[in-house]
Amino acid sequence: MTVPEVPRARLAGAERREAILAAAAEVRARRPYPEMSVAAVAEAAGVSEALVFKHFATKPALYAAALGRVAAGLAARRDAADAAAHHAGARDRVRGALVVLLDALAADGGHAGFSPHPDDPPLVAAARRDARAEWLVWLGGVLLPNDDARDGYALVGFLGFLDAACAQWRDEGCPENHRWPLVDAALGALEGALGDWRR
Repeated sequence: MTVPEVPRARLAGAERREAILAAAAEVRARRPYPEMSVAAVAEAAGVSEALVFKHFATKPALYAAALGRVAAGLAARRDAADAAAHHAGARDRVRGALVVLLDALAADGGHAGFSPHPDDPPLVAAARRDARAEWLVWLGGVLLPNDDARDGYALVGFLGFLDAACAQWRDEGCPENHRWPLVDAALGALEGALGDWRR
């Protein structure tokens, strides 16, 4: 007796695109742009490469969309933590954002990086700049920096510090006993660059 084959459920276009993006975000967490292949994303999503290219015309478009998805998820988690601590001072609010960032990094390598890399094609570099701009707006809202050049450099420099420190922590395997020294160093770097916490 043969068992009738059950047809696979077909996902709607938007659902399929979201599944591909989720797979791309997962693959991106393990590989930098030059090493991420569309074939690996297609395999992770359970689709053909042709279907990936139907939704994302190029590899840079796919990677940029994956970075955008990761950055949006990170910002949403940061904002939720910040809303829960809205009566806290600026230092504690930034500390909460750092904890969210490190949690994401430890869970899935999820930090997209705020600085464009030399190998980034324009779409990917633009996605990183968008993530950086969003964090700069958030930091500005928390810290109320002055309109002088020093404060602008302080905030941009802080994000550069985070890129370097988070990359080292990730490369070391995200050791839990280094989490709080990293947070303290980042807070110290920002305070030193600004001169004080402003609020």
